Amino acid sequence: MGNEAGTWIMYGVDHDDPECLHSVDDAIDYINKVGFLPLFRGEIPGLSLEERTEALYWWSGDVKRDPWEWREIIARRGGVAYGKFYAGKAGFVSREWLPRFVNVRRDGYDFDSLYEDGKASLRQKKIMDLFTDELSDAEYYSYEIKARAGFGAGGAKGFEGAVTSLQMQAYLVVRDFRQRLNKHGEAYGWPVAVYSTPEHIFGRNHVRSAYAEPPAESARRIMAHMREIYPVATDKQLAKMLGVKI
Repeated sequence: MGNEAGTWIMYGVDHDDPECLHSVDDAIDYINKVGFLPLFRGEIPGLSLEERTEALYWWSGDVKRDPWEWREIIARRGGVAYGKFYAGKAGFVSREWLPRFVNVRRDGYDFDSLYEDGKASLRQKKIMDLFTDELSDAEYYSYEIKARAGFGAGGAKGFEGAVTSLQMQAYLVVRDFRQRLNKHGEAYGWPVAVYSTPEHIFGRNHVRSAYAEPPAESARRIMAHMREIYPVATDKQLAKMLGVKI
């Protein structure tokens, strides 16, 4: 997605283009094939859901055709990880590649160890304290996290930045998008992001299955895979998108 002369432009493909994804199931299959896929267009040509779909249907509200709606369905199904993974912007990681992605982004640290070593902020800790091992099945609306972790009016600042950084480090993912409920249990308003840990969605053993591997080796394997999938991309472009060192 780009801005040209004040107008937002979507860079999609034609319906009959062999690269066009026509359904949420097509999108999931493609994510599982490539492993890593940003939601919107970036520096690497063709490496985004935007560039594999029809621009006409974005934000149309048509659940069958609108990729903006698909992201909600994909997060809800729980077979693919969704969150702000790519330079603070949204995208997907397949279940297969998630353990190595987690290993690289966490750099071998569980969150408690990260905080103890002074590599995480108190703001981040207040958020992650809601997702302890005892509450590993916890899911929270974004506004619930904000309130419970002491952000908002009269509290700490920088909530969005803290949540984004925790997604970038693969400690949190978007579990779903749900409407709020009023006191009568009736849904209202726009869907709101619901956050949880990758361990809750994909299982602790799976998510941490690459922990025995040095993060640098996980990064090497990820880069090798993406070079094969997207040979037109430079190592610099891939490393920047994936958040790995080369």
